[in-house]
Amino acid sequence: MQDRNITSPAQRVDIVREFPDKSWADDGPTRGVEAVVENGAVLSFPHLPFVLGEAERRFLDPRWADGKAKNISLRWPPNSSGPEMRGAVGDANELAELKAMITRYAEQSEALALRLFPHYRGHLKRGNTSFRPVDVAGRETSWRKDDTRLHVDAFPSNPMHGTRLLRVFCNVNPNGRPREWRVGEPFEAHAKRYLPAIGRPLPGSAWLLERTGITKRRRTEYDHVMLQLHDRAKADAAFQRTSPQARVDFAPGTSWVVFSDQVLHAAMGGQHMMEQTFYLDVAHQQRPETSPRGTLERLLGRELR
Repeated sequence: MQDRNITSPAQRVDIVREFPDKSWADDGPTRGVEAVVENGAVLSFPHLPFVLGEAERRFLDPRWADGKAKNISLRWPPNSSGPEMRGAVGDANELAELKAMITRYAEQSEALALRLFPHYRGHLKRGNTSFRPVDVAGRETSWRKDDTRLHVDAFPSNPMHGTRLLRVFCNVNPNGRPREWRVGEPFEAHAKRYLPAIGRPLPGSAWLLERTGITKRRRTEYDHVMLQLHDRAKADAAFQRTSPQARVDFAPGTSWVVFSDQVLHAAMGGQHMMEQTFYLDVAHQQRPETSPRGTLERLLGRELR
């Protein structure tokens, strides 16, 4: 059961849309819900668990994480020995079984995404797959990396150039504990809140960041604006307290899908979650104008290069 209690009286936030699907397979009924997710909704599947085998249940323990990263991840595309796994500890056989479990989640998530979004078929690119056995609460981190603060996803070292971030999550907690989220105001309202204070990047800064290895490739003005939106929201204590928002509890066995570069979200609590990232070029959306890039360019009245 999902708790949609409003945590701010300023404005009702109701962006979760539930679906009764019980199968991950690509051979079930096609949903065709591109317009729903592109408009900034969270698609929730309360009856769609990622089922662990008997031997796999032992991985529901933070001891498998190496303590350096907040999750255990697989990196795609694979090399000659398959996808690289990072952030895990264990002997060779244990790590092979853990890797197989996470790979299975990647495959099931892709099958689900193809069924939900037939317009994206042939255009989704598989990104990292992660298993998060560590409790959200109590993690010491900087305010910029603090995911308990409302934010849209944007990355200082990895400019996205407008590419969309579609994520498929599943709560695999064995003890009945929900994944506790907050979701916030629509992206356009959020952009209007901070855009007047965001200037253009300094001339030559994108070249310098790439040249010194701070960024993996050139940071565009779009990436600059998205990072500013990310940082300003996280640094704004009043916004975090009083902006339009709602609490959403995803019970164990629930899966949910969201464009995390568009939906303001914060992970407040929970332990043991699977997550799959997909990349989608804006041009392959059903309605590209609804993307963060399309919205920002409309509000600014110019192209973000």
